[in-house]
Amino acid sequence: MATEKEPEGRSTDEELAHLRHVRFGRLPARVRPEDHVQLVETGQRPDRAAPAGGEDDWMLRTAAG
Repeated sequence: MATEKEPEGRSTDEELAHLRHVRFGRLPARVRPEDHVQLVETGQRPDRAAPAGGEDDWMLRTAAG
């Protein structure tokens, strides 16, 4: 049982556009330049909070054991 996905011969631009629309649907709305967001670089976030009471106290409180 042989089924053909495309008709024989050349398709017109309108036929190809219709096939694309059937397969993929509509494109999303275009994003306007005024809807873009400007990114602002910030300082690097610290990995952990500053130790309360000193580095030795922080190590004792967070040590496994």
